[in-house]
Amino acid sequence: MSKKRVLSGVQPTGNLHLGNYLGAIKTWVDGQGQYDNFFCVVDLHAITVPHNPATLAQDTSAIAALYLACGVDLNCSTIFIQSHVPAHSELAWLLNCITPLNWLERMIQFKEKAIKQGEDVGVGLLDYPVLMAADILLYEADQVPVGEDQKQHLELTRDIANRFNHLYGKGESVLKCPNPMIRKEGARVMSLADGTRKMSKSDPSELSRLNLLDPPDTIAQKIKKCKTDPIKGLEFDNRDRPECHNLLTLYSLLSGKPKETVALECQDMGWGQFKPLMTETAIEALKPIQTKYAEIMGDPGYLETVLRDGREKATEVANTTLVKVKTALGYSLPT
Repeated sequence: MSKKRVLSGVQPTGNLHLGNYLGAIKTWVDGQGQYDNFFCVVDLHAITVPHNPATLAQDTSAIAALYLACGVDLNCSTIFIQSHVPAHSELAWLLNCITPLNWLERMIQFKEKAIKQGEDVGVGLLDYPVLMAADILLYEADQVPVGEDQKQHLELTRDIANRFNHLYGKGESVLKCPNPMIRKEGARVMSLADGTRKMSKSDPSELSRLNLLDPPDTIAQKIKKCKTDPIKGLEFDNRDRPECHNLLTLYSLLSGKPKETVALECQDMGWGQFKPLMTETAIEALKPIQTKYAEIMGDPGYLETVLRDGREKATEVANTTLVKVKTALGYSLPT
């Protein structure tokens, strides 16, 4: 039997942080041998909010390099840049024309981000779930690694696929409906400054997150200043101690120790004892990623080859799906 296919991607906006790694990329890497993987840098999504044109290309290459540095294996995975495959934009337009507007207006993330942008909110912010659906459906993905906050968008993808199949499939499934792949622990890594909010690249405070490329002294400073509580004795799953639960979860994931082991190890600790332990663990966990990243960025020819090969493979797969969709819609195709 052929392997099931996985599709996922990350935006090239700012440095990747522990939330991106533990909630997404590590999930890809841990299970990649079981699947046929397509991992893209979703640079088209990056311009749905204000961005810096001067750094977009550089940031895009850096994210691709971090994929490799985090352990994505080219023997079972394809890495490519979203905008290098025109089928993404074309399928997004075709799906726009069969997606009801009210489906997009109910998206929670749109509502939250639109409030922040005010009158300057662009159509792309409303519409990017349709582009996300196109990303997924082009590759006939069986599973999509998502955080809890992205489950609504994946459900929309399934709704769009089902609607298209109903309207144009003539009793057959033109588009495959994907399923979510959610990591039980670490799928939603929280801010170091507020354990009730998700760790985010858009947070204006650098102290809210640990970036994958932060040097050791920066990691130490951020953990030293992270929000805690005055209670001695550390514990998981206490709703009144969200920062405590978040930091213990991060320690468990970075150290590779089971939750039960960490609970016993830290139950009698104060923050003055735990924070140095957490700092050392984070530095050691990120060191191999940072070393590999430096090697890859020092050999730009290698990265260019990886992305060229990825574009060619992704284009072949994506265009096959695009032809099926356009045929179902009744388009005449070039010969």
